[in-house]
Amino acid sequence: MRNLVVVLGDQLSLSSVAFEGFDAAQDRVWMAEVREESEHVPSARMRTALFLSAMRHFAEALTARGLPLDYLKLGTHGFGSIGDALTGTLSRHRPQAVVMAEAGEWRLEQAIAGVCQAAGVRLVVRDDLHFLASRAEFADHAQGKSRLVMEAFYRHMRLKHQVLLDDLGRPEGGQWNFDHDNRGAFGREGPGMLPPPPSFAPDAITREVLADVETHFGDHYGSAARFDWPVTREQALVALKDFIAFRLQDFGRFQDAMWTDEPFLYHGLLSSSLNLKLLDPREVIDAAVAHWRAGAVPLESVEGFVRQILGWREFMRGVYWWRMPRLADANALKHHHDLPDWYWTGNVGMNCMKQAIGQTLRTGYAHHIQRLMVTGNFALTFGVAPAQVHAWYLSVYVDAVEWVELPNTVGMSLFADGARFVTKPYAAGGAYIRRMSNYCDGCRYQPGTRSGEGACPMTVMYWDFVARHERMLENNPRTVMMARNLRRFSAEERAAIQGSADAMRERPDLL
Repeated sequence: MRNLVVVLGDQLSLSSVAFEGFDAAQDRVWMAEVREESEHVPSARMRTALFLSAMRHFAEALTARGLPLDYLKLGTHGFGSIGDALTGTLSRHRPQAVVMAEAGEWRLEQAIAGVCQAAGVRLVVRDDLHFLASRAEFADHAQGKSRLVMEAFYRHMRLKHQVLLDDLGRPEGGQWNFDHDNRGAFGREGPGMLPPPPSFAPDAITREVLADVETHFGDHYGSAARFDWPVTREQALVALKDFIAFRLQDFGRFQDAMWTDEPFLYHGLLSSSLNLKLLDPREVIDAAVAHWRAGAVPLESVEGFVRQILGWREFMRGVYWWRMPRLADANALKHHHDLPDWYWTGNVGMNCMKQAIGQTLRTGYAHHIQRLMVTGNFALTFGVAPAQVHAWYLSVYVDAVEWVELPNTVGMSLFADGARFVTKPYAAGGAYIRRMSNYCDGCRYQPGTRSGEGACPMTVMYWDFVARHERMLENNPRTVMMARNLRRFSAEERAAIQGSADAMRERPDLL
């Protein structure tokens, strides 16, 4: 054998750089399902089901194209990890080289490199051309900088790829960023009738996967009973077309809004397909921009969407490889509290947390504000150890691959890497939740109450966070008002806030 082409579970593209120069007479594709990928963090059943179903459908597509394939299916072999499985394959086939696209996790790339070195097999790792900025390009961008700003990188990417620019090379609409126009809430009337996302009923392959998940991981969190995610490129294209036609129109304006029992609203639900490589970011961006140029959607919606794909997604991937492996251990605020158990069950009295966690365990999904300003915000202000929060996010979301999840969680939500690539900690009290949702309606807690009976844990923890990190906040122009507002409180009120916060940390099960 000449090349053994390794395809990982988040590399499911027939146009992957790993297949360049593939010769069916000399080369072979290798894929493996192993327990470790669902157990190094306790992957929720919905997440495991999506990865395994998408992998098996991709294997079917490879076979249909006549590519020789070794596919190790869960339960048919005794290998516990990718490293063990690959070691066994190398000893059997003895290829001249192992070829792969860059992995999405530092851990996996290191493991595969170690196996190849031990076996004396050359490893060829090719730049993953799925992304619009290479690791080397981002490293050049970061060279000599102690702190990175996403907006500067985003503008660089817009110029490089000629996205949303006029004939003179200026940003369409005269400005780079329409974030100010994309913070709308629904108001008391709510979102009204929402366009439902497309449905993807499980086929025979997915049904087999669901049974395997129950057999092997039935004790894991969440449920896959309502499995409805795209698992093939064809389905992912349907999801993209549906979003562009029916939800992009209002995505920008309401992308930060939340509403009780409405998990999807106007969001694209494309991140899992993008992160599995069923969709290419170029085609996603082009589809959105073309719809705007046809006059079908407002510029602010398209710009907000493009910023998430071309800006934030690429920026997070660059930051991940720029900061690894140090990023995984970052804890700039020195937070060490345990993650409350109800993050894994949703059994909590705070309605905002019950909504965000409940839908996560049912569907494997929550949109970016639910992650950043509800579950992440509380973990930040409560003072949870970043590694525990990272493990939770990586476990429960169907779109969670470490290159995107870790910097978003540890860096952005928890400010655990300091100000290296975010400008402030994203901390807020119950007033923000009340402004952006109806979650506070009927909740047993009062968002405006800072201590004592009925005090909102979001609000209590916010002010306790400000007090504990007052000096840091007052030295940051973007957070100085948080510290100044705290100074309006009397010593007695500050003590009452601290007392309430201490009691909540002592018995988080009572929240």
